[in-house]
Amino acid sequence: MTKIARLSQTGLMEALTVGQVAETFGVTVRTLHHYDEVGLLHPSERTGAGYRLYTAGDLERLSTIVVYRRLGFSLEEIGELLDGADVVEHLRRQRDLVTTRLAEMSDLVAAIDRRLEAEMDNKPATTEDLKELFGDGYNEEYRAEAQQRWGDTDKWAQSQERTKDMTPAQWAEVKAETEGFESDLGAAVRAGTPVDGDAAAALAERHRASIARFYDCDHEFQVCLAQMYLSDPRFTAHYEDIEPGTAQWLHDAIVSNAANAG
Repeated sequence: MTKIARLSQTGLMEALTVGQVAETFGVTVRTLHHYDEVGLLHPSERTGAGYRLYTAGDLERLSTIVVYRRLGFSLEEIGELLDGADVVEHLRRQRDLVTTRLAEMSDLVAAIDRRLEAEMDNKPATTEDLKELFGDGYNEEYRAEAQQRWGDTDKWAQSQERTKDMTPAQWAEVKAETEGFESDLGAAVRAGTPVDGDAAAALAERHRASIARFYDCDHEFQVCLAQMYLSDPRFTAHYEDIEPGTAQWLHDAIVSNAANAG
């Protein structure tokens, strides 16, 4: 049953405030304000005091936005999908996308099974193994670029030595840890977690540990990486896709943690 249907049953189909919508849909007030600012979701009504109110139609649109976000679409892509389409068209598109995602997940399960078999043989992962496991997240061009930029450094040599014998199962562990970290990172940003608190410091240390798996990463070098997340549009886009503001938040949390570490 959808959130809209549940609201209808509970008699809450009248216009809702920003706080009520945030609680009902599991999004933050900041996110709703951001959707308003970028033109993705404008509340249709206002109270006499000027506060935003969301109508049933607004909530239907928000439900669609939430589904598309969970399917990995950017806000720009969602805006394009929403323009000029009716509810039936959206539902059909969402069904097709979810069906596709289920097929992809089935393929991932099969890939993990094959990786487990390879792990039992203790064989290092091949390029094809990595492509199958990481999908679009594995890009040989990025690796070639990284080698060109840092191939003569000690850290590059360390990373090559530490990864040359990693099995598919070990890479699957890396993938799972990365996804878990990014999920927690997005949740922290959505919750408005302070960048100079204990929770942010813990995430900064998890980030540093994920890097140190491949090469030595002290706090100073981690700060350099954080600066790259803001200066390189590709890194920025990756983190912004998790949640708007994530690239800056992670940068600031890393800088704050490094300063506390001296």
